[in-house]
Amino acid sequence: MAKIETFEDLEIWNEAIDLYVEVYSKCENSSLKNDFSAKDQLKRATLSISNNIAEGFEYENNLQFMRFLRYSKGSAGEVRSMIHAFYRTKQIDEATHKKLIEDVILISKSIKNFLKYLSNHKPIK
Repeated sequence: MAKIETFEDLEIWNEAIDLYVEVYSKCENSSLKNDFSAKDQLKRATLSISNNIAEGFEYENNLQFMRFLRYSKGSAGEVRSMIHAFYRTKQIDEATHKKLIEDVILISKSIKNFLKYLSNHKPIK
């Protein structure tokens, strides 16, 4: 594992940012573009995933970092729930639904695995 100096070095943070970019694009190119409240909530919840990873990392304390990783994982659950709701109300199509759900589940799994790693290892900084 490469030495991690900043949160930008974390693969899970980069995955979360990539998800945000994808969600942002889908919000602007689907029927969600006119549902300002729904797209705002989805974008904020998605951005919360990477923001919590970054904030927790900056505390330079594994226990604090793990707490924020759990918040991040919770935000991923919120995003998944919203994606399902938007699909069921036909605000996003099936292909978008499937792709976003797969991506969010992968991030959730990555966060879970990283939490396991941190609970068994020395601080990353």
